Amino acid sequence: MSTVAVSVLPVASATADSEGASGDTWGVAPAKRAVDATDARLVELGDETEVIVVGGRVDQDELRTAIERNPGVRLVQLPSAGVDAYVETMEATAREGLVFTSAKGAYSAPVAEHALALTLATLRSLQIRARASSWEREQRGISLNGATVTIVGAGGIGTELLRLLRPFDVEVTMVRRTDEAVPGAHRTVTVDRLAEVLPTSDVVVVAAALTGGTRSLLGADEFAAMKRTAVLVNIARGPLVDTDALVTALAEGRIGAAGLDVVDPEPLPDGHPLWAEPRALITPHQANTNAMTEPLFQARVEANIVALAEGGDPEGVVDVEQGY
Repeated sequence: MSTVAVSVLPVASATADSEGASGDTWGVAPAKRAVDATDARLVELGDETEVIVVGGRVDQDELRTAIERNPGVRLVQLPSAGVDAYVETMEATAREGLVFTSAKGAYSAPVAEHALALTLATLRSLQIRARASSWEREQRGISLNGATVTIVGAGGIGTELLRLLRPFDVEVTMVRRTDEAVPGAHRTVTVDRLAEVLPTSDVVVVAAALTGGTRSLLGADEFAAMKRTAVLVNIARGPLVDTDALVTALAEGRIGAAGLDVVDPEPLPDGHPLWAEPRALITPHQANTNAMTEPLFQARVEANIVALAEGGDPEGVVDVEQGY
């Protein structure tokens, strides 16, 4: 296996002690551990660099310059599963022989687990119970067992959630870009048929990539089509859901509840109507914490360094034109 030269961004953090990594550079330490584990070489960004690993939040101009000024770079590893923040950079720097890889699929397990938690909580009205200050006599709650679930997005998170749902004997419809059947799902439909499946769904989970074509995928028309008892769970990207339409749908009781780990805008400002909405359960984009994702990111970096060294296929390759 040939030795691969790896540089880590942001540069200021790449040489820092791993224990000092901040929330914005959580991926630097695992990236360095991946280099050590694969016998690759950690080098300063320059002519030698073959792999750039983005270990957290990085200025897009810095990343673009790093790619453009170093033609030897053959692979850029991005730290997140969703790459919407990097689309312009990828489009501007795309060239023959350069591959962008994301962490798609790497974080599926913890995020799918969080989606299941939000699903169970909102079906059981825990968002209302948690705010209560006295014993309530009204009975609330819907069982997940035997329910009809629609998962929008058939990537790693969607398929992992499908696996987690098996013990509940649910009927699952997967909504994806193509009509290729998803093993384990009762049916698979394309995104343009979303309106057909919403009226019968007890739970709608959003696990799709954010692209120009999926922004505001669920809005006023979609909420109007849903059951008044249905719950919406979003663990993908906030802009996939029209926030204003969701606020109205919840306030007017058009849907039963919403479990949101992502929102638009994000962070959700203090005083936003969603904070006061009793049917909404909000977590601060922490379906996968740094502690959960560090070993998963390290494994992805290791796998792609080895793939590059041995002439194999990298994991998580991004289709730059599609944006995911």
